[in-house]
Amino acid sequence: MADMRKTSARLLSLLSLLQARRDWPGALLAERLDISPRTLRRDVDRLRELGYAVRAVKGPDGGYRLDAGTQLPPLLFDDEQAVALAVALRTAAVTGAGIEEGAARALTTLRQIMPARLRHRIDDFHVTAVERSATVPDPRAGTGVLLAIGAAVRAREVLRFDHTPAYTAHPADTGDAVVAPRRVEPHHLVVRGGRWYLVAWDLDREDWRVFRADRITPRTPTGPRFTPRRLPGDDVAAFVTGRFRGLETSPEWPCRGEAVLLLPASAVAPHVAEGTVEELGPDRCRVALGSWSWPALAAAFSAFDADVEAVGPPALRAAFARLAGRCARAADDPAVPRDGNP
Repeated sequence: MADMRKTSARLLSLLSLLQARRDWPGALLAERLDISPRTLRRDVDRLRELGYAVRAVKGPDGGYRLDAGTQLPPLLFDDEQAVALAVALRTAAVTGAGIEEGAARALTTLRQIMPARLRHRIDDFHVTAVERSATVPDPRAGTGVLLAIGAAVRAREVLRFDHTPAYTAHPADTGDAVVAPRRVEPHHLVVRGGRWYLVAWDLDREDWRVFRADRITPRTPTGPRFTPRRLPGDDVAAFVTGRFRGLETSPEWPCRGEAVLLLPASAVAPHVAEGTVEELGPDRCRVALGSWSWPALAAAFSAFDADVEAVGPPALRAAFARLAGRCARAADDPAVPRDGNP
């Protein structure tokens, strides 16, 4: 039994070395593993029997290379790789990419063979998808930050962290200032549009806040345990969507309207993520959209660079009139460059 454990450990060491670089001279591999060339050849054969495509490399010294095979062999991960993979699988299970079932089964398999010290970190990590996204914008939150936030959410412990603001109104006045860490009761970790956010009750501001995770630097230790507060509306997805749309609780846009665009529906539909497009003819379609203000909604319709008709409701028509006036004044301004020339 001891010899078997020794052989298994040696195979893992050999596999790790083969993954670390493209080509390994045989003599150097044997030296690193403190084994004879004959034992090395036997170990390489054992890896091949397990499904690893270890290819002999010809040359003055001879050697070995680990290539992709025709079947999936047993995989070897260090702690950091295993945690990162588990986080990715748990995230994939809620992102609407069509791989939810496979991701969930893969996570279960990975969790079963994880040591307890890693399994606890993964069990603390939960995420809710608010809006689907095929791309992940930069910058991205680090795995360590997400795990720290997830652990605080699960343990119901006050989270202290440094928060990098999106901008500073007077950077010259605040550059040397000492900013106290934020103290929050973390409620939920969510992903929206490919970006991570923390929903939390801010203890100092006594209000609910949504923080971008990539701007959070957790401090240790965490604070005392707390009794979770009731989130407005009891729906984290609706709450976050509403906050991004300028509302406290409702996920609905405060301003909604429709207009007829002199464009084919097929040309408009790909650019309407949240709205409806109705075909009225080969070159006409009715579009219904929402926005956080009437001027913003008028600008959204104008962005299609097409003639607009049958605008409603009256508040949207009034916003079009104000927008038209502003555009006309900007066009008459002699300081505005025309035709690319000042």
